[in-house]
Amino acid sequence: MAKKKNIKQSDIISGYMDYVLTHSQQPKSVYVFAKDNNFEEQHFYEFFSSFDALEQSIFKIFFDNTLEILEKSEDYLSYDARNKLLSFYFTFFEILTANRSYVAYALSDHKNSLKTLRTLAPLKQRFTNYIELLDIKTIDLKQEQLMRLQQRSLKESAWLQLLMTIKFWLDDTSPSFEKTDVFIEKSVRASFDLIDTTPLKSIIDFGKFIYKEKIHMN
Repeated sequence: MAKKKNIKQSDIISGYMDYVLTHSQQPKSVYVFAKDNNFEEQHFYEFFSSFDALEQSIFKIFFDNTLEILEKSEDYLSYDARNKLLSFYFTFFEILTANRSYVAYALSDHKNSLKTLRTLAPLKQRFTNYIELLDIKTIDLKQEQLMRLQQRSLKESAWLQLLMTIKFWLDDTSPSFEKTDVFIEKSVRASFDLIDTTPLKSIIDFGKFIYKEKIHMN
């Protein structure tokens, strides 16, 4: 049988996901994997340097597909940062659920150490860039170095929140993962309430007033 010449990245990914779900392990080599899927080994390396790189790309593709779906929605484009993030979560976890068997295979053995899992590194880069582009309103610290630190902390905390949600979803046994939906709503609401600048600004303004009044009184 002639080998496939026009193998696509999606074909390689689908073949790989099917293999690991059937055998609960990576293929023994790229050569064997290519042979079993009827394409030349060199075509694998046109897309990926290794099976580990392929696994990293899968979670990046889940993110890219999520954003592609969202950006086709006029409603999403008109949302504020909080509702955009909620929409992202619900759409992203729909995609994860559609591929739950693979995600469980890839992450279940590491769900207590997701923060250091290299498989998720490209997803982290994509997601933290997304958080930055949401332009979430924070306190204007009037100092560039402090603002950079604040932005970095915001992105890291958002990433940890996503990892926490993935872990919750992996453990969720409720029908249609209803508890994960509730978890998403409550955690996103809580995180935005924590960084809500309105009450904090009021406290700062009050502090400034007290300070000035104290100076005048003295």
